Amino acid sequence: MIRNALQRFMYGRYGSDQLNIFLIVAYLVLLLLSALPGLGFLEFVSFALVAWSLFRLLSRNYAARRAENAKFLKLAGPIIRWYRLQRTILRDKDHRYFKCPSCGQQLRVPKGKGKITVTCRGCGSSFQEKS
Repeated sequence: MIRNALQRFMYGRYGSDQLNIFLIVAYLVLLLLSALPGLGFLEFVSFALVAWSLFRLLSRNYAARRAENAKFLKLAGPIIRWYRLQRTILRDKDHRYFKCPSCGQQLRVPKGKGKITVTCRGCGSSFQEKS
């Protein structure tokens, strides 16, 4: 019954997206930092972030919220991709990762094969690397 009431309330509203998740995380970080001496003003900034997040969550203006999220992803996209690549490289113990000197594409080769010639799938250029 409560679930149905919440579903009815949220019907037609925008809901959550990547920008909202970022705002909530930033809110929590700033709220924790506001406990440090001399940084009490961050508490007001953190509450402004959570208010903006709630406004976006409950908004019925889909077009404006999607445009905001698209701008956020355009700015944060390279950082997110870099972080995911670094996490993948740390977890993958069987491969080495290289960047193609011509086009910049990430290439993966098996470890322990010595000096090998790597051919980029994107641009077709070849270069030598130690695996």
